[in-house]
Amino acid sequence: VQLQASGGGLVQAGGSLRLSCAVSGGTFTTHALGWFRQAPGKEREFVAAISYNGDSTYYADSVKGRFTISRDNAKNTGYLQMNSLKPEETAVYYCAADRLRHLPTLRALYQYWGRGTQVTVSS
Repeated sequence: VQLQASGGGLVQAGGSLRLSCAVSGGTFTTHALGWFRQAPGKEREFVAAISYNGDSTYYADSVKGRFTISRDNAKNTGYLQMNSLKPEETAVYYCAADRLRHLPTLRALYQYWGRGTQVTVSS
C-alpha cells in the first residue's frame, strides 16, 4: 500500500487548508486512515483517525471542533479539513493506514505511511 499526502502550503493564522491522502496498491476500503504531524524538534503526534468505512472518527483534543477527517472510498482518498489554524500547528503532516484495527490512534499501530506534506501557519 502506498500513500501520498498533498495539499499543504502556507496559510495565515485563522486560515484553512484541506489535505488529501491518495492511496494505491491495496484495498483502501479495509484500512483505517490516520493523520499525524511532526513539528521541528518534536515527536510525531496523532491528529485524527477514521475507520475503514468512515463510520467512526477520533481526534486529538487539540484539534477537536476545528479539524475534520473524512474519506471517499470510491476515490481511494482520505482528507483532513483544517480550519482556524494556529502558528504552533506548523508541521509536516503525514497520512497513514492500518489494516488491522478499527480506529487506531497510536503511531506504532500503523503499517503504511506517506511522505508527508508541509503545512506552515504564519502569525
